[in-house]
Amino acid sequence: MVNPPPPGYGPPPPGYYGPPPGYPGYPPPGYGPPPGYYGPPPGYFGPPPGYPQPELKPGVIPLRPLSLTELYNGAVGYIRANPKVVLGLTAIVVVTTQILNGFAQVGLLSALGPSHASTELTFGDVVPWLTAITGAGLVTALGTIVLTGMLTAVVGRAVFGSPITIGEAWAIVRTRFAALIGVAALFGVAAMLLLAVVVAAIVSAGATAGAGAAVLIGLPLMLGLIGALGFGYAALIFAPAVIVLERQPVFEAIRRSYALVRNSFWRVVGIMALTALIASVVSSAVAFPFDIFGMIFTHGADATSGLAQLSVFGRVGATIGQIIVLPFSAGVAVLLYTDRRIRAEAFDLVLRTGAMGGPYPGSTDGLWLTRR
Repeated sequence: MVNPPPPGYGPPPPGYYGPPPGYPGYPPPGYGPPPGYYGPPPGYFGPPPGYPQPELKPGVIPLRPLSLTELYNGAVGYIRANPKVVLGLTAIVVVTTQILNGFAQVGLLSALGPSHASTELTFGDVVPWLTAITGAGLVTALGTIVLTGMLTAVVGRAVFGSPITIGEAWAIVRTRFAALIGVAALFGVAAMLLLAVVVAAIVSAGATAGAGAAVLIGLPLMLGLIGALGFGYAALIFAPAVIVLERQPVFEAIRRSYALVRNSFWRVVGIMALTALIASVVSSAVAFPFDIFGMIFTHGADATSGLAQLSVFGRVGATIGQIIVLPFSAGVAVLLYTDRRIRAEAFDLVLRTGAMGGPYPGSTDGLWLTRR
């Protein structure tokens, strides 16, 4: 029995006999959107929660917790993205400090030259050399601080893929030098005080009970000193980044750095120790041919001139090696600081918010100030 058509359904028009045989129905297989369709309608807000999201990587790192490989790739990537700024700044600082240290060493070699072979050095001979080497050391320390601060600003922009010039990096860092010097000075003074206490204890033990007591007391004290200095370095490793990017004063930067390191101490120490090892190997490999060439070139020269020439070749190799490895080490430290903020404070949500606005110069600098 055939069911009747629904109410209101009239008979087909004259001559209509239904669809032809084999008609696939509506819509046919493979039917796509009509021409002119450009996306979802207004009001569509994306996939539901839990749906896999595409990875966001506006700059040198993805905006999520980082692996060791991603840290190192990012440290290399920011150099490749800003070669003129990064390598230019590093070359200026390193070459200047190496030249000053070279002059100080030449002064020492002159003081120890043939004219003093049979006589002892006088106070007047030593004072100029001590003054020169002390001044060179201070300039080296200040240059390293300046370089660290400016490279931190470069990495801060590179996270978002934003360009930066040397002038912009200087504008970001120039008001932060006092705080950077303060952190370095505090660590240096603390290290010297600890060393003085250890040396005094060893000398006192040796004077009181002999060399054996000095060795028994001195060995654990020296190991403890090394451990204390290593702990202090690890606790302060993020202080420069906090000073430059978060614009914090000295003691707040120290407290903040320790807070970020505390819950991931051994990971931070392990990564920075591995980074130092890699930097040392690369720097030595770069300097090795210069040392060999210096020994060949100075063969047969007298002692003073030979040492001076050998020092020149060695410093050229050391300079090139430092220009390569210093930006890498600084980049790893800043990116590891970023990773710790992502893991401890969900900072990736803040970074993603800034990345959505596009890599405009300076537009993301204020995001580093945001914290829980």
